[in-house]
Amino acid sequence: MELPLDHPQRKEGLVCKLTRSLYGLRQASRQWFTKFCTTLLSHGFTQCKQDYSLFALGEGDATTFLIVYVDDIIIAAPKQEMVDNVKLKLQSIFKLKILGDLKFFLGLELAHSKAGIALTKRKYALSLLEETGYLGCKPATTPMDANMKLRADEDDPVPDPSHYRRLIGRLMYLTISRPDITFAVVKLAQFMSGPRLPHLNATHQVIRYLKAASGQGLLFSSKSKFNLTMYTDADWGGCLDTRRSTTGYCTFLGDSLILWKSKKQDVVSRSSTEAEYRALANAACEVLSLMALLKFMHIEVHSAMVFCDNISAIQMSTNPTLHERSKHIKIDYHFIREKVASGIIKLVHVPSKHQLADILTKALPAPQFQYLMAKLGTYNMYAPT
Repeated sequence: MELPLDHPQRKEGLVCKLTRSLYGLRQASRQWFTKFCTTLLSHGFTQCKQDYSLFALGEGDATTFLIVYVDDIIIAAPKQEMVDNVKLKLQSIFKLKILGDLKFFLGLELAHSKAGIALTKRKYALSLLEETGYLGCKPATTPMDANMKLRADEDDPVPDPSHYRRLIGRLMYLTISRPDITFAVVKLAQFMSGPRLPHLNATHQVIRYLKAASGQGLLFSSKSKFNLTMYTDADWGGCLDTRRSTTGYCTFLGDSLILWKSKKQDVVSRSSTEAEYRALANAACEVLSLMALLKFMHIEVHSAMVFCDNISAIQMSTNPTLHERSKHIKIDYHFIREKVASGIIKLVHVPSKHQLADILTKALPAPQFQYLMAKLGTYNMYAPT
């Protein structure tokens, strides 16, 4: 904050240094987190290196976990008295507003039962339908037509590109709890710089799909075992403009879906095997990161099963011989062979029709889409019984 020109203590080249952060300044959130982090560490908390917003206090079954997003905090522990102790400790340092049991957080609605924790964003989806005028529309069975081929420069431009960008931005926020629309939203987000009418029509289909199941979400089962499995897939040359492939993977802890992703690959793959091999390498990175995160939470996972529907990619990952068709791939992608050899990654072939990650790489016909949705463990607690 610079001094006024007529201030008596003003000198050339000198500025005032803020002793506390103010809302609206760029450095406010960083300064607040630094203060919060140093305070927790000085009171015996340990910080997770895989997720710097996650903290833990205690050991073994007597561990209390705390996760922070800006100024919103979640505290979790096996016993209520452990949660109360952390709240009292924080209240002695900061001014807090205790909201009670976790039911609503950053647009996420949570419901607790003996079966587990159900997570959804129904209220957010309904507000999106209301704002766009689609509350009374005819529902769609899938978020994207399987026969639709989108290009960057087809048909007429959208009259108001900002409207398209706002829709995509709101849909991207909804993918936090909706793996079923992740591929469609990621695909449509690639045209934000110059949206065309077919892109806008495809976005409207995603919204009409939300009308069919606005309460669709996830169920984290209370009976899940601590075994890590991942399904990985790639759609070879799926982008008609760049001919890059799309990587998709979904990760389960027991029966609960905890992670999913759909992303266009950085380079063009010369074969479907190469595209699948790159997807396997990305999946291996996520597995190692999740193992480290689970270890911080005192859950030991020594290996993970990765399901792939490409036999050639599996053979390439297990065979130490450098094939002619893979020697041009970057060296850093070959580290998956070391993880397979060490036993951390166990590759298993799965038929394409049972490949759960297929829903994250391409638009599917309604029967296959509904089949994979059931296998993903999605849950709609608002569905009529």
